[in-house]
Amino acid sequence: MIAYVRGVLAEKEPTRIVVEAGGVGYELAIPLSTYDKLPRTGSETKVLAYHCVREDEETLFGFATDAERSLFGKLTSVSGVGPKIAIAILSGAGVDELSLAIAGGDAKRLAAVKGVGRKTAERICVELKDKVDAFSASAASRAGGGTAALADAVSALRALGFTEEASSRMVSEAIASNPGVTDAEKLIKLALSSR
Repeated sequence: MIAYVRGVLAEKEPTRIVVEAGGVGYELAIPLSTYDKLPRTGSETKVLAYHCVREDEETLFGFATDAERSLFGKLTSVSGVGPKIAIAILSGAGVDELSLAIAGGDAKRLAAVKGVGRKTAERICVELKDKVDAFSASAASRAGGGTAALADAVSALRALGFTEEASSRMVSEAIASNPGVTDAEKLIKLALSSR
């Protein structure tokens, strides 16, 4: 398996790049989120890779962050989601937004991506709901005390008798439907009202 490619960025397009390493040009398909993070052509770069081997082809997919590559792997594990659809999904939104949408069961957000139907979007939400880290996504997208508010809300729900898993899920769903809320008390109320 090829874990990453380090070399000179020879070509750069929104959907693909070529990295020259050791006299060989490696073509990698990329999501738009990776394209935005790449240096200009002719610069040294390191791109994380996902090596996909099929009966009729071998393809390298490139990612700027491990979170992108990890979510790509999770998406392709879902029945009916191939690498090209997974790249399209990653191009349609950032890792944080996608993680929140999946954890919150927001199939409508995923179905908005070209090539993803309603049934496929629902299947992604069902199969990956417990595999994405909505808390990290939410905390990364918030400024200030967002992380503390998440932890406080989960702790309060635990004190009310909910399990750790149920508390986390309830807060994740509250965040997914109300992304602007950063106050622990409001998160608790929203989580309880959704029961």
